[in-house]
Amino acid sequence: MSGMDYRKSGVDVREGERAVTLMKEAVRSTFGPEVLSDLGHFGGLFRADFSGMREPVLVASTDGVGTKLKVASMMGRYDTVGRDLVNHCVDDILVQGARPLFFLDYIACGELSAVTVARIVTGLADACRENGCALLGGETAEMPGFYASGDYDVAGTIVGVVERDGIVDGSGIIPGDMLLGLRSTGLHTNGYTLARKVLFEMAGMDPGDTHPLLEGETVGDALLRVHKSYLGLVTPLLDEGLLKGLAHITGGGIEGNLSRILPAGCGAVVRLSWPVPGLFRLVRKLGGVSDSGMKEAFNLGIGMVLVVSPGNLDRVEKKLEELGGEFHRIGEVIPGSGVIFENEDGWE
Repeated sequence: MSGMDYRKSGVDVREGERAVTLMKEAVRSTFGPEVLSDLGHFGGLFRADFSGMREPVLVASTDGVGTKLKVASMMGRYDTVGRDLVNHCVDDILVQGARPLFFLDYIACGELSAVTVARIVTGLADACRENGCALLGGETAEMPGFYASGDYDVAGTIVGVVERDGIVDGSGIIPGDMLLGLRSTGLHTNGYTLARKVLFEMAGMDPGDTHPLLEGETVGDALLRVHKSYLGLVTPLLDEGLLKGLAHITGGGIEGNLSRILPAGCGAVVRLSWPVPGLFRLVRKLGGVSDSGMKEAFNLGIGMVLVVSPGNLDRVEKKLEELGGEFHRIGEVIPGSGVIFENEDGWE
């Protein structure tokens, strides 16, 4: 009679080793000369060289992909969620003016599939390369009895750097400053619990279904559109000192996130005058979701808000056009507090 061992209890160490083999070249492709360690070390070694900076400040952030992973599971497609995670974290530190240095990931599951984990990590590595940061390390935890078989959770931590006098904190924002909205690619990584409830449970749709509002795209593909990194668009504007504030539009929508950067005595008027993408309009229509509910849960097609002084507005818009950025003038800063929505024509 054979006794119990780790594999029989539900944890397959050899499958974890296979996952490392499958992902290692993708991870190594993110390494520059500043990375002094390899896969398998207990900690990642990063030689930080700030010799070209006067007063470097490290900026760190941690986040996850949320229930977007449920859509990935439904479709058996995990090649995009790693990119979602990195880009989300890059945008979170970008709003304070920081550029990414390195990234660490954590993947947890009920039953480990080496191929699935490798696909997630390859997406992480692809996004790290695109954003110029190293995928310095990570952890994959197989936890049967805690996660169901087929369930995956993905989280990550990013570390970046900014000059102290280059920190963007919104403190210089005043009434009269203008708001520019950079277009999102879709839901990004927020609002998926509501979207899945409406589309899959209430409306009975499948990921492969289409709808006229999606213009030929399937529901699953629309939901899995990759969270956009705004690093390439925003960095040149930061380098020229053209931005007074930045808000990454995540959970809480435009109102919840723009309010976070407005100083005391300042509110904002946002005009929903841009065309709201079809996926948001589909959720609103099929779920009977109120306008206030939509604003609270979703970015509505605006993934990043820039606060710009009127004197720099034309220059910022010209720069964004040169960089190929999609943007809209969405409002301005006013005396008071809070965020007010006006002129809601974007639903049509």
